[in-house]
Amino acid sequence: MSKVAVIGAGAMGLATAYHLVEAGHRVILYEADRVPGGMAAHFDFDGLSVERFYHFVCRSDQALLDLLDDLGLGDTMRWRDTTMGFYHDGALYPWGDPLSLLRFPGLGLVGKIRYGIHALASTKRNDWSKLDGLRADEWLRAWLGDDAFDLCWEPLLRLKFFEYKDRLSAAWIWQRIKRLGTSRRNLFHEQLGYIEGGSETLIRRLVNRIEAGGGIIRLGTPVRRIVIEGGRVRAIEVTDGEETVDAAISTVAIPYATMMLSDLDQSLLDRYRALDNIGAVCVVHKLARSVSPNFWVNINDSRFEIPGIVELSNLRETGNEQVVYIPYYMPQAHPKFEWDDRRFVAETSHYLKMLNPKLQDSDFLAGRVGRLRYAQPVCGPRFLDKLPPIAPGVDGLQVADTSYYYPEDRGISESVRLGKAMAARVE
Repeated sequence: MSKVAVIGAGAMGLATAYHLVEAGHRVILYEADRVPGGMAAHFDFDGLSVERFYHFVCRSDQALLDLLDDLGLGDTMRWRDTTMGFYHDGALYPWGDPLSLLRFPGLGLVGKIRYGIHALASTKRNDWSKLDGLRADEWLRAWLGDDAFDLCWEPLLRLKFFEYKDRLSAAWIWQRIKRLGTSRRNLFHEQLGYIEGGSETLIRRLVNRIEAGGGIIRLGTPVRRIVIEGGRVRAIEVTDGEETVDAAISTVAIPYATMMLSDLDQSLLDRYRALDNIGAVCVVHKLARSVSPNFWVNINDSRFEIPGIVELSNLRETGNEQVVYIPYYMPQAHPKFEWDDRRFVAETSHYLKMLNPKLQDSDFLAGRVGRLRYAQPVCGPRFLDKLPPIAPGVDGLQVADTSYYYPEDRGISESVRLGKAMAARVE
């Protein structure tokens, strides 16, 4: 059996290490952060343990459900009916089901019909190959018409991708629609899930099983270099020296991976560096009262510079306090990316008061800001053609991040699916 280095202790890295240990390999897992979990890691929010970045489970997330069963955690899954809202020009409307669409006053009948037909057709589609070469904005506009596209999709794409909004793959957008559209109890009831105790329940069990199987987890240990000699992986270089290994699997964001892969051919490094990835700032508020009855609210209002909010407390039980996430996605060069935490907390507090004028200053109990420099791959048309192979031609080396979920978006289920697949390739 092989001695394998896994780089990154997010959900993908932990799943990779778990399956390697289960197969009998010797594993060393390196993580620059001082806690495992990556985007699924928790923090202590004044006595309440919640994720740094919001997570939910869909009915189609079979890889995650299978892993929970393998770990003896199948009984920790909880399913709950959730709702969506749409805040448009100063008013909050129900959204996400046929009756809400028909009653919505901001769109004409033809636009509503086209929107509904597109949503239904997307959930029924299984073959995405014809969408792979199409631009998302052109595909959506052709189906929906100008009015429905400008109302429902243009603000979301603009406020999440900025200058990249016209460069997205239709297949990537379709998969997001399908995943949510198929996570329903029926046509009128969306149903999402969560792990009892949050993602921390899964992270802790994976850590325990890795260590119980002889795996070593080195937190607070960034990898400087994956040493490649003679066309194969030889060692991992960290601050305090080198560790000889037979194989290395990198699961960190590609921009970070390229810093460790200086031994690769320049042409291959250029392919990795050509992949665009934008940052995220996620503000988490703890409130004494709810903002709305919805799990998520999409926003189309010129006074807001956010695409929406996610109210975790309308999915997962959080006691007497409400937890609300307000995500900003933006290129790293955007001026707001350098704001300090207080400015983000102040701006989002103002937004929440606009969404619910009943909120008072005394309702805001705590605020926390999480940041990721590389959080969201920009998946353009024919994105698979741009990705270097996971095994890029060096014996013992595999490299992947959330870009390799395409056409799926980021999610724990895709992380564990790909982690399992990479572990299976190690001899």
